[in-house]
Amino acid sequence: NDAKFVYIRNNVLGKKNLDGRIQNMTDLLLHRGPDEDSSYFNYRQDRPCTSDISVGFGHRRLSIIDLDSGQQPMHNENSSLWIILNGEIYNYLELRLELEVKGHIFSSDSDTEVVIHLYEEYGCACVKYLRGMFAFAIWDEPGSKLFLARDRLGKKPLLYYFKNGVFIFSSEFASLLGSELISKELNFEALNYYFTLGYIPAPLTIYRNVFKLPQAHTLILENAAVEINQYWNLEYYPQVNLCEEEAEQELMGLLEESVKIRLRSDVPVGSFLSGGVDSSAVVALMSKLSRQRVRTFSIGFNEKNYSELKYAKTIARIFNTDHHEFIVKPDALSILPLLVERYGEPYADSSCIPTYYVSKATKEFVTVALSGDGGDESFAGYNRYHAMLMAEAYSRWNPAAQRLVNRFISLIPDSLNSKNILRSARRFIEAAALPTKKRYLRWTGIWDSALKESSYTDIFKTLVDSDRLERRVTRFIDCRRIFLVNSLLRSDIMHYLPYDLLVKVDIASMANSLEVRSPLLDHKFVEFAARLPVKYKLYGATKKWILKKSLEKIIPKENLYRTKMGFAMPVGKWLKNELKGLLHDTVLSVKSLSRGYMKPEIVKYMVREHISGKKDFTFQLWTLLMLELWHRRFFDEGGIRC
Repeated sequence: NDAKFVYIRNNVLGKKNLDGRIQNMTDLLLHRGPDEDSSYFNYRQDRPCTSDISVGFGHRRLSIIDLDSGQQPMHNENSSLWIILNGEIYNYLELRLELEVKGHIFSSDSDTEVVIHLYEEYGCACVKYLRGMFAFAIWDEPGSKLFLARDRLGKKPLLYYFKNGVFIFSSEFASLLGSELISKELNFEALNYYFTLGYIPAPLTIYRNVFKLPQAHTLILENAAVEINQYWNLEYYPQVNLCEEEAEQELMGLLEESVKIRLRSDVPVGSFLSGGVDSSAVVALMSKLSRQRVRTFSIGFNEKNYSELKYAKTIARIFNTDHHEFIVKPDALSILPLLVERYGEPYADSSCIPTYYVSKATKEFVTVALSGDGGDESFAGYNRYHAMLMAEAYSRWNPAAQRLVNRFISLIPDSLNSKNILRSARRFIEAAALPTKKRYLRWTGIWDSALKESSYTDIFKTLVDSDRLERRVTRFIDCRRIFLVNSLLRSDIMHYLPYDLLVKVDIASMANSLEVRSPLLDHKFVEFAARLPVKYKLYGATKKWILKKSLEKIIPKENLYRTKMGFAMPVGKWLKNELKGLLHDTVLSVKSLSRGYMKPEIVKYMVREHISGKKDFTFQLWTLLMLELWHRRFFDEGGIRC
């Protein structure tokens, strides 16, 4: 499903003009909803319009639930309320029964209709009852009010623009720009976030006049004013007081329920499978709950250090799944122009490429796929959580011992292999000397403070505030050791998860008309995990400890306790070899070097050192590559204007 909306106060544009703009916006979202194209305009109703606001809803549908009568936009019994929804409400059957008892009458079997009746019953508080992934809008004609909301974890996107009496929203930038009402003014603050993190967090976007509604927030447009409120927050304290066995039982019960309600569908459902802890858990429970043989889909690379296919095969064999696997090769980057179009703003997570291809392959067999996203952020699955604790201990070493270690580390050559142990040791020591919050940014970011200071042009430095950026990104981190791990988890859930990982999956999957559901991101499951004691998440050096212990009876220990590989691509190697020409044609082009953000001599140095193998600038060069490709597609106006 997908949606867009245009609000015109006092008919600023005229009704005929509004119709055409909305149709153009909907056409640009064909990939997100290829099954139906519908619209609603409040001035086309049989009864007279009660508002001086002209309203248009446009919707493209990917049919999942109630294939025959689930068309949108959808209205209530007397057509006073209209809704468009992107996503799924997993507990819609339970909510529907409760609403029917209260006297609500339904005309479809759709989960979308449940939301509009919830709004009738509870008003803006309706979001608190929903269990799912969603971004929706309700036009309240009697109240002349627009109500928008996003799900708690931020699985579905919602972009909006409000200026000069015009309010527009959509799920993707290309559609929003398709209204032809938005001026392309570059947001330099957002660009600084992009260089630092590789993505742009809400509420910012690359455009000065366009914003993202943050996850777990609602927006009310009433009387020509916007009001934004947060309706949910993730709490880590007080911690639950459960023994190990009780925690395991509760955890598996919640996860099984989460998987079960995500199997509700009127179209075929499958699952991504990497062979890691999270996707293996999802496939195991799907096999238990499904009447049919589960279809699983994996992706890998010819480079063995990056491929997890053998682990996926093990899980597929144990649970007798209908398994499919695919290999990504360097020529896969031919898809970059399409991905730049779909993401719509600079986005530098290269794992969007294998995500796109596994989604494309999966769509050939099913319309819905479950994934293991979210387990690392709830159960301390990344190496950096343990590394942060180790670094805190290292920072208390004798200064003379630290100098000796630093001297040894400086002799270690750089490596393009991210799995190299000596490379990891060097990266650890270099960051361990930093204060806690700067260390976190060093390990999660791309351009750290020192690199930005040497790379940014003087004019670009005057346009951004990196100190404010660092304060905002690290505001959830509590440096006290007793609270450190949970505060890191919260920071990742509030930033990295919704604005990098979930953006990656939503755009890459919906580009292929595939819906992806994430059982480990069910908010009830996430809430329980958050309040578990830290030792249940990170036990010594063992990450995701309680989740792994819970799964030992059904998943081989080889899969549970192997070294985490992640979903990385061998981009550094490819840029040095097969893609060297692409790098020169984009990052080193005259147009790119004259943008005004980075010093040309620094960019040339990075390319030269990386190709020679002396230094690893994979992430920096990929960031510059994706920015230049975005500029050429959306914003090719020559860079900074003095």
